[in-house]
Amino acid sequence: MRNDASANRVAVPQRKTDRTFWGRLANWTPYRSLVQLATASPRRQFWVLASLPLLWVLSQHLGPMLQMVRVSLTDAYPVAVGVEQHFTFDNYVRFFGERIFWQPFFRTLTFAGVLTFCTLILTYPVAYFLARHVSRKNQMLMLLLLLIPFWVGEIVRTYAIMILLGNTGAVNQALKWLGLIDEPIPFMYTSFSMGIGIVYLTALYMLLPLYSALEKLPKSYNEAAADLGAGAWTRFRRVTLPLTLEGISSGCTLVFLISTGFYATPVLLGGPSTTVFSETIAGFFHNAGDEWPTGAAFATIMFIAAIFLTGTFQKLMQALRKGDTK
Repeated sequence: MRNDASANRVAVPQRKTDRTFWGRLANWTPYRSLVQLATASPRRQFWVLASLPLLWVLSQHLGPMLQMVRVSLTDAYPVAVGVEQHFTFDNYVRFFGERIFWQPFFRTLTFAGVLTFCTLILTYPVAYFLARHVSRKNQMLMLLLLLIPFWVGEIVRTYAIMILLGNTGAVNQALKWLGLIDEPIPFMYTSFSMGIGIVYLTALYMLLPLYSALEKLPKSYNEAAADLGAGAWTRFRRVTLPLTLEGISSGCTLVFLISTGFYATPVLLGGPSTTVFSETIAGFFHNAGDEWPTGAAFATIMFIAAIFLTGTFQKLMQALRKGDTK
């Protein structure tokens, strides 16, 4: 009986997935043992998933920064053959000892702060309208339209601003057509043109966090405040603004940090009176190798200053958020 049953037994065909490379790999005993070992606990699963992102951050972000700090502490880079490299703090001392570098440094921080505030004022109404007055089915379409200019690079968009603000650009032509001016206004190569360019380039980084914060704000909060007799300004000041401080904090941090590092836009749109610190830093890297450590030191100083200011701003915004929740 047992032999008859085995004779009548039909062989199970091999699944198609078992014949592929990944199917054979999944059935390979060493591979299965390794997977079971790596996923035996939630902690191991976390480290397996986090290993690649951590490697990316360490190699592509933290690594170059540490290399820049190392170069800033040397007397020459790259080192010529047969020349011994020495570590020194003279590159940092040079910044604090020569006041000629202070003006573009503080001008950069001032420009970044003012332009961050201007970007916030300009984009907050746009984000509010998009999140509160546009239907959900059209919000993604509107966001896509706002994203279109950012599909091209920084330099292309900067040249667009140059064409717009030039003596024969659209702005001057429109003012002439309206009869407001007889001669073109020299917008270019001024603080105004550079500010317009930077605000245009950074608007998206402010808009998206603001939109996200406003979109998550329940409309019932404003409706309840209106039922209690609060006017439009009071509802904005006491309800909308405090509950969107997190979006304001994120957007301002992004715009400020990006604004301190712009190089191409100030070079193309600015003039002699608008030289920023990134141009000063680039000047050292355009020289011989013995100036590279000075440029690295100045870049490190700007990075530390920007991180310190944004950290202080974050602490202030955190205190405001805690104060509003009490």
